Amino acid sequence: MRARWLVGSGALSLLVLGLTAESAVAEDTIRQQQWHLEAMHAPEMWKASKGQGVTVAVIDGGFRFDHPDLEGQFLPGKDFSGSPGGVGSFADGHGTGISSLIAGTGKGNVGTGAQGLAPGAKILPLKINTGKVGSLVSTDFLGQIGQAVNYAVDQGAKVINISQGIDAVTAFPTDVAKLNGIIAAARDKGVLVFASVGNEAEKGNPVEYPGALPGVVGVGASDRNGTVTAESERGPQVVFVAPGMDMIAACTSPTGYCKSHGTSDSTAMVSASAALVWAAHPDWTGNQVLRVLINTAGKANDGSGRNDLIGFGAVRPRIALTAPGDPGPANVSPLPVGTPAPSGAPSPSASAPAAGSAVPVPVETPTDVAAGAPSAQPKAEASSGSGSVLPVVAGVVAGLVLVAGVVFAVVRRRKSVAQPEAAQVQPVPLPHLPYQPPVPPEDNPYAR
Repeated sequence: MRARWLVGSGALSLLVLGLTAESAVAEDTIRQQQWHLEAMHAPEMWKASKGQGVTVAVIDGGFRFDHPDLEGQFLPGKDFSGSPGGVGSFADGHGTGISSLIAGTGKGNVGTGAQGLAPGAKILPLKINTGKVGSLVSTDFLGQIGQAVNYAVDQGAKVINISQGIDAVTAFPTDVAKLNGIIAAARDKGVLVFASVGNEAEKGNPVEYPGALPGVVGVGASDRNGTVTAESERGPQVVFVAPGMDMIAACTSPTGYCKSHGTSDSTAMVSASAALVWAAHPDWTGNQVLRVLINTAGKANDGSGRNDLIGFGAVRPRIALTAPGDPGPANVSPLPVGTPAPSGAPSPSASAPAAGSAVPVPVETPTDVAAGAPSAQPKAEASSGSGSVLPVVAGVVAGLVLVAGVVFAVVRRRKSVAQPEAAQVQPVPLPHLPYQPPVPPEDNPYAR
């Protein structure tokens, strides 16, 4: 699910956010390359709401506090990773990028930097151990997310963004059950929890946690033409789709900006959308905010209401702000009750690795995007490259059932820049959005 980086091993597959190797348009500033802001009519929305007064907790692998586009946007956070450096250190730029997409100010790059969809919101940075090149992710991955969720609720965050995920086959059932209880408690307190559903649709479409938990709002990715990307996972866990292709955001690269794609980015878009609506209606509950986002989403024309490809449709905060309709009851969840949880096993097309076997997972560096110049070529790290692997540590857990393969969690990284983009992402047309004009048309699927 991670919008930018995937480092992983074994059956654990954090959602991968692919990186592209395309060059930036020379005459464009960083802000002008953020197509999704124009497509979603952000400048128009900002007249009504910028997300002011709303705290969005971002649970990720570290944050760059001094990025010009994010200075003043971070609240005091907390480190749950147990790794050195504290919450303001980072193994990669993923957490910085997600924060930028939500609440970037655009003050960098001489005022033409990356803006977030909700620049008035504040980010509560919560660091967990997502791993990095040459290291293994903690087996307590879901446990750290649970601790971070509890902390976010205690700190008054209204929205929690989790652009992370772990393969259901690898996750320990006890960890999943515990996190499910924590998220249920957060929802009972009115907090909205958004998580990416994963980027492995073409690799067996495995279920990812926490995105598939019933209390979580799962988010898939679509491109500028309103099509769901081939990598975006399908299933009953999908509630929304949102922009998640060719996304430009602040990061920790030499230029300070990166281009990425994946369900991590789209999750940030929905979290920011919730912040926009909540800031405009501070007296609403989380249920009401979510209900309005669902009611105003770009839905299928076939009358199905929702499907496993797009969920309830493309999130459209502009419509939610201008024509929200009836927010409904404050204490009733708008999500279907009794919706069967997706199976923990991948589809038959995906083959699970044998216990103790090492599974190659691409490890790449982000693509820099320079303002007014072509993208810099990615700099190779000592252990990076599409052939890099993280070892899977096998073990045996005693109990009523022996669980083979104590697998360290995989952190989502972008897809290998060495692979052709067309081979990575082949858009799947949305059944309800068959339009073709380039963005930003007035009738684009994110704003009409």
